[in-house]
Amino acid sequence: MMHRRVLIIDDEESIQLVVQFGLKLSAGWDVLVASSGLEGIRQAASEQPDMILLDVMMPEMDGLTTFRELQNNGETRSIPVILLTAKAQASEKRLFNDTGVQGVITKPFNSLELAEQIIKVLDW
Repeated sequence: MMHRRVLIIDDEESIQLVVQFGLKLSAGWDVLVASSGLEGIRQAASEQPDMILLDVMMPEMDGLTTFRELQNNGETRSIPVILLTAKAQASEKRLFNDTGVQGVITKPFNSLELAEQIIKVLDW
């Protein structure tokens, strides 16, 4: 498994910790953390992670708005984004996939299987 750097953009500290723990333990990946869409956009531009896990429901700037901003920025446009969401209905997943994100992972997820899910979605 290749060494990767992942940026998690999520306002919930518990999700941040679960992602950090799961990806570090199961895959040895480095995990960068941002607690808001704006902070995530800045980190993505400066740190250039291999991929971004992006929460859909966040205050101030939601995940879809954050994704659009990432796509509009030449420094972050090519970074793959997977949405994290508690919204699991098929119609919502189709809507999310239609935005251009690389995939959708539904909460709750198994933190020790998260790296495998990311690898499968991104075909790494």
